[in-house]
Amino acid sequence: MTRTTSYIGAWALRFGFVAAAGALFGPLAGCQIFHYLSRPKDAQPVQVSEPTPEQSERLEDAHAAKDAGDLDDALSIFQEILAENPTITTAYLGIGEIHMLKEDYASAEPAFARASRLEPRNYEAQYGHGLALQMLKRYAEAIRAYHRALTIDPESPDANLNLAVVYLELGEPTRALTFAEKAVETDPERGAARSTLGSIYQDLGRNAEAIETFLAAIELMGNHPPLMMNLIQVLARENRFREALNTAQTLVRLDPTANAYERLGWCAFKLRDYEQSAEAYRDAVEIDPDHWQSLNGIGVNALNRWLLSKKRDEDAREEAGDAFRRSVRANPQQPKVIQLLSNYNL
Repeated sequence: MTRTTSYIGAWALRFGFVAAAGALFGPLAGCQIFHYLSRPKDAQPVQVSEPTPEQSERLEDAHAAKDAGDLDDALSIFQEILAENPTITTAYLGIGEIHMLKEDYASAEPAFARASRLEPRNYEAQYGHGLALQMLKRYAEAIRAYHRALTIDPESPDANLNLAVVYLELGEPTRALTFAEKAVETDPERGAARSTLGSIYQDLGRNAEAIETFLAAIELMGNHPPLMMNLIQVLARENRFREALNTAQTLVRLDPTANAYERLGWCAFKLRDYEQSAEAYRDAVEIDPDHWQSLNGIGVNALNRWLLSKKRDEDAREEAGDAFRRSVRANPQQPKVIQLLSNYNL
């Protein structure tokens, strides 16, 4: 008999999504079986044995406690079993899973690493190790662990997706592409997979495909704000500013942040609706007085009004100068804004 457990691993992506990773941890029973582990040349062979029937029952108790939320009790049982037999892979997997649930990735990693050495062909061990390493931002090691997991289960949507995410985090969208496409192929209803694939298309400049993929992700996930921000960007790249504006209007209703209002102001400016643009930028600065991008938006709109008035609208000139100076104070590394202040004597 096998039993299914799961843990949550949050992977750091521009969307802030959470990837749920399912793991099958079956109780081990029966007669003791011994074999040797792969090891460094100068190390002594490690004898690996399955748990006794009594230990198998306690493993079940530990899993039941974990599933009930009694994580510390479960952890104690796993540790007691390992004190008797330090070669029980499923106990290390249980410990790793508990630490992942606690978001204690530094403690989860060695538990999964030990499990992966004990059973190199154990998918849960390799995948769990990769996930813990990913959360610790040890990306090169995470890549190797995920590749080992995929040699065991090439169709795994979890390993394919998280490997794509790691490559994307490293700024390697070309390498990420194959794995993201595989994740979508194997689990087409997973919005996070489509969102990741859309982000890869975006980074590769394949904007039309990115738009289509982001829209499919929204159908699956709903209007997720970071996803909508990316959709606005690629719509604008394709000069689909009206659609970008509509998306931004929905975004500010769902997530009225300074960044959302800044995107609304930007889209409205592109459509030459300067009044709506200026209002959106002011809303952003009301939320975050140091939001320098929106301060620049206010400044540009005010500068336009001043120039269109043939430099007679002193209120507009004053507003432009004040906005640009505040922006430079918030972010001094803006040579173009500094040049504007100088050129127009603002």
